[in-house]
Amino acid sequence: MFNTGPMSSECLGNLLRITLSAEYFKDKYLSFSVVDQSGIAWEIDETMASQCGYTVTYSNWSKIEFRASALSCHSHLEKDVFVVTIQIKASHTPDMKNATTHLKSASCYYGPWSPRELVCESNYMEVSVRREVPQTAKDFIQDEPEDWTLAFPEAKAGKASVWQIVFHQPEEKKALLVSDAWSAGYGFNTTDTRVLLRIPYTAEQIQLVEDQGITFSAVRSSTFYKQQWMILMVDTAVACPVDGVDYTNKTIIWTVPKYIQPLSTGATSFKDVLVEAGVDLHKLSAKEMASRKYVLSNDLNAITMKIPIGAEGGYYKTSVSSGQHGAKYTINLFLEHQWEDNKWGLTKHTIIKEIETPFEQVELAITNNSNLSARLMNVTVGTFLPDVELVNLTIEGAAVAVPEAVQHGYLTYEIRYANGSKAYIIQAPLDAPSIKKEYARADMRAYTLNVTLAFITHPTSETFAVPVIIVSAVKDAVLPSVKGFCDGRNFHLIITHGNVDQNWLPFISDWHMTPEAVQKYNYSLRDNGTHLEISVPFLSSHVNYEDFHTSGIKASLHLTLKDGITLANRRDFSISCRFSPSELIQCLPNGTVVITAVKLVGLADLDTSLLVLRDRRCKPSLVTEKTATFKFSVNTCGTSRKFNSTTMAYENDVLYFRPGNDTPVYQLKFVCWYAIKQTVDVQYESKKNPPPSIKPGFGSLALSLKLFKEKSYSEPYQELEYPVVKYLREALYFEVELLQPKDVRLELNLDDCWATNSQSQDSIPQWPILINGCENSKDSYRTVFHEVSYSLRVKFPQHLKRFEVKMFTFVQGTTLLQEQVRCLCAVGSPNI
Repeated sequence: MFNTGPMSSECLGNLLRITLSAEYFKDKYLSFSVVDQSGIAWEIDETMASQCGYTVTYSNWSKIEFRASALSCHSHLEKDVFVVTIQIKASHTPDMKNATTHLKSASCYYGPWSPRELVCESNYMEVSVRREVPQTAKDFIQDEPEDWTLAFPEAKAGKASVWQIVFHQPEEKKALLVSDAWSAGYGFNTTDTRVLLRIPYTAEQIQLVEDQGITFSAVRSSTFYKQQWMILMVDTAVACPVDGVDYTNKTIIWTVPKYIQPLSTGATSFKDVLVEAGVDLHKLSAKEMASRKYVLSNDLNAITMKIPIGAEGGYYKTSVSSGQHGAKYTINLFLEHQWEDNKWGLTKHTIIKEIETPFEQVELAITNNSNLSARLMNVTVGTFLPDVELVNLTIEGAAVAVPEAVQHGYLTYEIRYANGSKAYIIQAPLDAPSIKKEYARADMRAYTLNVTLAFITHPTSETFAVPVIIVSAVKDAVLPSVKGFCDGRNFHLIITHGNVDQNWLPFISDWHMTPEAVQKYNYSLRDNGTHLEISVPFLSSHVNYEDFHTSGIKASLHLTLKDGITLANRRDFSISCRFSPSELIQCLPNGTVVITAVKLVGLADLDTSLLVLRDRRCKPSLVTEKTATFKFSVNTCGTSRKFNSTTMAYENDVLYFRPGNDTPVYQLKFVCWYAIKQTVDVQYESKKNPPPSIKPGFGSLALSLKLFKEKSYSEPYQELEYPVVKYLREALYFEVELLQPKDVRLELNLDDCWATNSQSQDSIPQWPILINGCENSKDSYRTVFHEVSYSLRVKFPQHLKRFEVKMFTFVQGTTLLQEQVRCLCAVGSPNI
């Protein structure tokens, strides 16, 4: 072996091997050429390599080999010494610009030559025979007249070299001139003593023959050459095994039959002279094979080699199947079989066989080595074979090249082990934007590193990806805190955000406090990034009323913060306050009492619409889920009256009776006190005013027509809920309201209301619901008017009109029309 800079050469029988330094030529584009005796460099491609006896292999983790046959096209052979000169250009770019050139010349001695030598290389078959050969086989003799007839016309013009070849195939014989055979990819060479034929495995004349169940690639041919005044013909048959490899119990079994028919035609007796085997063209002694647990057996009809998978001499290389990472074990075996027969004498058959085991998936270890005290996530992924390279990371759905990953907070390191394998370390700080942070429990936060690593193998350029998900729990959670207070009319909660509640949502009694919902109920919700402020009126549907006493009404508000994705409860807050009873009662100077009763949490089945006063005929004028409001005169509804020297007290009770029971389960007693004698100083100035008069004028009115869900007129249908689906004869509750101007002197009057199935007010069909402000006497179900009373929502009852209509549809003949029904109203001039 000669070591010269980045290349070394080695003579291996009738082959020369030049090995390139993988480290020197790493990441470079290479071009191989062979230099002939005239100094001309011929670039080697796949076709030329198989035709001229050259082989280039990339194996063993980017190990690069160049092999040349002793009788290659451009070798110089003299007295059993052959010389080969190669030129290698290396560049960092595929266009080979600025390439460096390396020249390597090596000479090897080979001899003595056997009468017939066969070589099975990875990309070609080669046979060389002596010119002084025995007679061709008996079954060839009967072919001779035909072969000579095909060959002789060109004999006169032939030179003293190979000039024609006849291929023997089952269906025909085909003669090719040298020029035609060369164009077809065949290689030829002659020396003073030998004739050579080289055949690529892709050649047209190749036949697949089977011997002992093993397939051979074979060519039977007669080669003609001119020597002085004679035309000579030699048998240039060649055969190489295609398969014969099995894998059993983690063992490679390679079987090669002996004396196969294409190579033994005409011979009747055989005798083995030598059987040797080895790895990478190096022969191994019996002792060396035993130390590696190789088994070489030579039976009567076949030679068998058994190699444990993973044994010394082979190597693993990374492989990818369906995107999965795995490995294949590769070993480059060779077998040399020499035998004697009564036709050729000594035949030497050299077989080079690269064996690759089937794909086997390899699980990769993902190890979390995070240093949480340093707030650093650290993960090791591996191990990999040396032929794997990390090329990019997918972070939050975007592929990022390894050098650019640092801009996203990621550092990558490659670590190598003594056996040549390696692993990759990925580091990222806990505060990197792509590190997902979630509240786990108590004071713990879960940090999730989620990246996908993309790898490529060399030199096969296969790709695979490894998803890496690492979760680390860190004791650094800051939970939101709350403080609450009440004023005379509202609950107030101020929540100080922590570092875990950025995506938590506020709920009150399983009701999500969206900005739209908060506006609907007249609540307040403000978030400035550091604090969340919530205000809820004392009288609202989401407040719980626990008890009432003369000292006040105890009410509570429960707030829950829920996970924005899973809606799991994260934190619960509650505030409880006592509000003045005066919030529930109004004793008006004109003797009118407005009392609001609240539903207590202990009476879950209480229906607020069934609350009554002492006189059970007095029912609430406004009902919600949790409140009922009564408006009545002190002289009605069973109100009792008491006097003392200075005041007069009016008492009544709000009661709730369960069906069939005369004992109330709910009783709210209330009293209105009026002074009997009270002196009020009033400044009065007499002034003559002109008599009132009404003058016609012009102005704009803002009106609304709404459909409500129930008789209480507490909740209208929202725009997104239209069209509303109703059954026939189901009640529809309409409300017409004068929105502007807000003048207490105005009263709203309805003229006509009608229904149609079109957006146009004049479309046909249509049906009158109100005529001149009165119900339609022709209706089967008369329109019912509902009284409008003062409430928290209704400040001017005279600005509203409410009526109830039974659901109907239009009929055409006997057919029900399924179109939508629309209601329209015309409003008369408001009275002053």
